[in-house]
This record gives sequence, C-alpha cells and structure tokens, in this order.
Amino acid sequence: MARASARHILVSTEDKCLELKKQIEEGADFADLAKQFSSCPSGQRGGELGEFGRGQMVKEFDDVVFSADVGVVQGPVKTQFGYHLLEVTARS
Repeated sequence: MARASARHILVSTEDKCLELKKQIEEGADFADLAKQFSSCPSGQRGGELGEFGRGQMVKEFDDVVFSADVGVVQGPVKTQFGYHLLEVTARS
C-alpha cells in the first residue's frame, strides 16, 4: 500500500494561499510560514502531517499527495477545510 509523508499550510482564502506560495517560491521557509499562518494544529509543527496511507485524508488532498512530485509545493488545493499548500516530503 502506498504511503506518503507531507506538510501543508491551511488558510481560509485562495488569495492568501497564492500569496504564501509566492513567498515560498521567493525563498521563504515553508515551516516558518506554516507556524505563522496555518489554521491547522499541524502548523505548530511546521505543517508536518507525518506518514499516512491513501484514503486517510480527504480525496482532494489524497489526489495531490499521491501524484505530485516529491519536494514541490502544490496548491492551492481546495477542500472542505479551506485552501492548502501541500508539499510531499516522501512517498513509498
């Protein structure tokens, strides 16, 4: 069964998500931005979600995590919780 590790930043608007993605592309630290802006409790851990299998996260999240390149920030990804920036940190 496929397993992945990822980190994310969850915000309430697509505009904020795009703004943070631009900051990361310009060299800002993903973990620092997660600590500052993410509304998910994982933000305090730099957005780290740990390891999980397919089907443990919402479908929109799973679709990206199990198809995107490792180490590339993806998003905005809209779910019922808001807008996410996602980075797959490992997959097996």
